[in-house]
Amino acid sequence: MLDFPRWKVIWLWFVTLICVVAAIPSLTSTMGLGWPSSLPEPKINLGLDLAGGSHILLEADPSQVRLQRIEGMEESVRNKLKQDGQKAGREIRISDISNRDGALTFVVADATQVDAVREAVLPLTNGAGLTGQRDWDINVVDGTRFVLKPTEAGISQAVTQAMDTAVEVVRKRIDALGTKEPTIIRSGPSRIVVQVPGLQDPQALKNLLGQTAKLEFKLVDTAAIASDVAQGIAPPGSEIVPYVDATAGGGAAVEVVKRLGGIRGDQLTNAQQTNDQQTNEPTVTITFNTEGGAKFAKLTQQNTGRRFAIILDGKVLSAPTINEPILGGSAIISGSFTTESANALAISLRSGALPVDLKVVEERTVGPDLGADSIRKGMIAMGVGTLALAVFILVTYGRFGVYANLAVFINVIMILGIMGIIGTTLTLPGIAGFVLTIGAAVDANVLINERIREERHRGRKVVQAVELGYKEASRAIFDANITNVIAAVLMFAFGSGPVKGFAVVLLIGIATSVFTAVTLTRMWVAQWLRRARPTEIAL
Repeated sequence: MLDFPRWKVIWLWFVTLICVVAAIPSLTSTMGLGWPSSLPEPKINLGLDLAGGSHILLEADPSQVRLQRIEGMEESVRNKLKQDGQKAGREIRISDISNRDGALTFVVADATQVDAVREAVLPLTNGAGLTGQRDWDINVVDGTRFVLKPTEAGISQAVTQAMDTAVEVVRKRIDALGTKEPTIIRSGPSRIVVQVPGLQDPQALKNLLGQTAKLEFKLVDTAAIASDVAQGIAPPGSEIVPYVDATAGGGAAVEVVKRLGGIRGDQLTNAQQTNDQQTNEPTVTITFNTEGGAKFAKLTQQNTGRRFAIILDGKVLSAPTINEPILGGSAIISGSFTTESANALAISLRSGALPVDLKVVEERTVGPDLGADSIRKGMIAMGVGTLALAVFILVTYGRFGVYANLAVFINVIMILGIMGIIGTTLTLPGIAGFVLTIGAAVDANVLINERIREERHRGRKVVQAVELGYKEASRAIFDANITNVIAAVLMFAFGSGPVKGFAVVLLIGIATSVFTAVTLTRMWVAQWLRRARPTEIAL
């Protein structure tokens, strides 16, 4: 017990000092004091229930996923048949293509090619997950008409993948706002809960999340007949897309573009808000990856002199003429932007397009007043409880009570310091976990002191009693805390929001409680015994 190496003493005080220093910025901000801006500022973020903020519930339409899969299958079928026809030296022609009524239908022009088409299409209907089922049902009607319908298993898997992707896109967009520790979780098969602490403007959040940011570059169909377009009739293989506003279209309300082909914006590597060098109007500069840059260069090389439309979320931003090949892998998107809207679009494009449209079905703003009141009452409860415990421990255990109280105080500071270092978020349940760890730290000291008292009653000398007391009590303390750690890890792994906040504080508190209640107090007691050599202790 008396043999406590100097290196270990220095190491323990160093770890303690680091955590205490890290807690100072959080304590100064809580007390309204300043902190030098030139120094690092580890800070505890407050959750929605303490700092206030915005709560939004988003919902996706699963039928949109079904339509997207059918449109994607149509393009895949066209490309596959084109490739197979080129290999065989004989074109495979299909007609009467339709994606209505939840299925893709088309007619094979040459009945002798039906088997070849079936063989070509079959690999595209891959299995849904590990079930061995197919994503698509294939039927041939009247000998030459193919009907491809997505299965429920395939749709279910596609919806799950789309929602998982949507969660990640939403997270990237919110992180770009500079907010700390937002809560973004799935709620049911097609809903996402978004909670952003400290954000009191839900409209800005809705504008950012409500934009799908699906960017497309499609060639303009110059063969479209104006009278047909006025009646809403597009040529085969083309579609009518409205402009964002008439100003962007030079007075035109719509543009006719090729439905398939073109380039999608899912191959962007960067997007930044810039200003046009001539007009100084806000624009967005985008950069493609290697594959996207090559496709963009090929598109502009093969279609120099033609117009192509820049389409965002189903609306045309502009339709410029390709004057020369664009080989640099970057382009500039112009439109009726303000600086704010251009920056929001750049954030959306950088984070990626949402796979489905998300609509707000519930929103509310939580003010900071309730959180401030909760913090105040929580601090009062913790202060009163800690003071009562300190008095009880001091009266009951004397000098050892002083060590225990000092350990509890350092334990509180260390928890704050570690939370500040890792940037965790404190929620109302987290305060409950905070108080719980203080109680656990006191329990550990009670176990140790009572064990020392028992050893003294058995007639052991002071040093022997203290050494056996720490040794035997430490086993019980470690065993008890292992079960708490397991419970906290499970809560963190499977919980969400406030439950995770509680688990994080509990895990940190368990580690610091064991450290301060067992290791630090043992060091202090060892130093006192080595220095004073007492023959009796008051316990």
